[in-house]
Amino acid sequence: MTTPTANLSELLLIGGRSGAGKSTVAWEVSALLQERESAHAFIEGDFLDQIHPAPADDPHRSAITARNLAAVWGNYAALGCRRLVYCNTVAVTESQMLTEAMGGSVKPIGVLLTAEAATVAERLRGREIGGAYDAHVERSARAAAYLEAHAPAWVRRVPTDDRTVTDIAAEIVAHTGW
Repeated sequence: MTTPTANLSELLLIGGRSGAGKSTVAWEVSALLQERESAHAFIEGDFLDQIHPAPADDPHRSAITARNLAAVWGNYAALGCRRLVYCNTVAVTESQMLTEAMGGSVKPIGVLLTAEAATVAERLRGREIGGAYDAHVERSARAAAYLEAHAPAWVRRVPTDDRTVTDIAAEIVAHTGW
């Protein structure tokens, strides 16, 4: 088992549109790393900016995300952790902000999960109960277009259609070398 040097941390960014499988896959990546005894921490990025209303001076909540990540990562790093799995819709487009929040020398590894519109619609239908389904599908389509246009070339695209969560997670872990 290889681990990063004491001075270098590694950040696995898992991004993708709603319904692509980010959270499910990230949890499976963490479970697979645990099975392999690979030390890491896992943060669901959506939990770092859940404040309403958004601060007037931070309408996109990026400053509060960075502050919260710095605080949580600081606690993990103090325990010797050097690897972080982080998932959020736009995580792969915010690598600079996230690596700066972690401080020190951080190597980002980006994965963008993709899924066809029909797959996304089916997945969202299974979890969105009530009146928010249509709005969620529309937001997901906008996010997919944004991510396609703005995700850096170094980010690996991983399709999730017709694949098991276990297979997707194994591909991602293999890509990290962890």
